[in-house]
Amino acid sequence: MTLPLHNSWTSASHALDYLSRADAIPHRTEGEAVLLNLVPTTARRVLDLGTGNGRLLGLLKIDRPSADWVAIDFSPTMLAAVGDRFGSDPSVAIVNHDLSQPLPDLGSFDAVVSSFAIHHLDHSRKAALYREIFQILEPGGCFCNLEHVASPTERLHHQFLAAIGYTPETEDPANQLLDMETQLGWLRDIGFSDVDCHWKWLEMALLAGLKPLEKQ
Repeated sequence: MTLPLHNSWTSASHALDYLSRADAIPHRTEGEAVLLNLVPTTARRVLDLGTGNGRLLGLLKIDRPSADWVAIDFSPTMLAAVGDRFGSDPSVAIVNHDLSQPLPDLGSFDAVVSSFAIHHLDHSRKAALYREIFQILEPGGCFCNLEHVASPTERLHHQFLAAIGYTPETEDPANQLLDMETQLGWLRDIGFSDVDCHWKWLEMALLAGLKPLEKQ
């Protein structure tokens, strides 16, 4: 039985299959390295949306040992994995929350990051989530989204799938891909400054922006 779109991530087999492939995704570490350089090492509080097994959080923590972290996911398998990794770390709060619903009250953050999670949401929810992120960022805070975006043509999409070891028949049924330009435009319209794509390889892109400093 095929699980419907976003809900496929409640399946342990689906989540475990992703984790088994994640480290082998070509060029992924390049995008992660650029993201690490965008998040200030002085950030005191960071939110990781769709944390998975805590891979990105773990990388960020290396150069930000005094920061506090909130890791959000809703997959039982992913929550178990990130719990095994950070459950005894008092600087990490793990929150069970489905991003298809409005963010809970988590306070404010110096940085919000996400890695290959938001593309599972429908497009209207993507836009709403970006607005929520803007609201919870401190002035000067950054949003970095290492994301799976849509190709401009079906042929290019199939080339990407082949490059990462998938076919149209085996690609993630939860994907709801959207082009990069539309999402960059949303961020600008919401009020983010310095919005840009800082890295891209085929359908993998790092979208980022800053919340402007408050005028004195």
